[in-house]
Amino acid sequence: MQTLISASNYFGIELNGRQLEQYSLYHDELISWNRKLNLTSIISPAEIELKHFADSLSVLAVLEPETLQGKPEVIDIGTGAGFPGIPLKIALPHINLTLVDSTQKKMFFVEHIVQKLKLENVTVLAGRAEELAHKPLYRERFHLVFSRAVAKLPSLAELSLPFCAINGLFVAWKKGDISAEVESAGHSLNVLGARLKCVIPVTFPGLDDGRFLVITNKVSSTPPKYPRRPGTPLKNPL
Repeated sequence: MQTLISASNYFGIELNGRQLEQYSLYHDELISWNRKLNLTSIISPAEIELKHFADSLSVLAVLEPETLQGKPEVIDIGTGAGFPGIPLKIALPHINLTLVDSTQKKMFFVEHIVQKLKLENVTVLAGRAEELAHKPLYRERFHLVFSRAVAKLPSLAELSLPFCAINGLFVAWKKGDISAEVESAGHSLNVLGARLKCVIPVTFPGLDDGRFLVITNKVSSTPPKYPRRPGTPLKNPL
């Protein structure tokens, strides 16, 4: 876990022994379950440590300290095998975390690992973001909305911003030449009540391969009709 220790320090947080044990157990369970469920294509121990755990923690370098005070409500849209939500929950045990994915088999693993790691104040939701975002319990509730490697930004904004509280932040993990993608998202952000704040490159060695965090401010309420019915945001982006 030396790479993870270095990365966490680089991103401004110090991990204790218990947290490192949780990451190690997560790593072992991910490899074991991946043999039967195909949870991730990243399977070497070093790559899991760097490209799943450290990459998830990279957002800590760009969040203002006051954003993480108290018990912020955090949601991870399209969490897959739990990224970035669970690595962040291990590092920040005080947050209230909700994990969303439409693939039931992945959510079986997520539920298992939440119990295995004895994580508290974690909600696991198997379902479509397009449907869950219309439920009053989840709509515009969350201070921080995260999504990693799910969809192009215009579509991802429609899936994510309805969950985001006014004055909250939506952060998307991106990689490669995203200039055109960011530009094309301008209209959707405006329609959904958000404004682009900044695009920040990830600079930790090993993750400095064209990774970016796209950070968006929620400035007004999302119109009630969004997100549109399941599948539409991906097939017909705003």
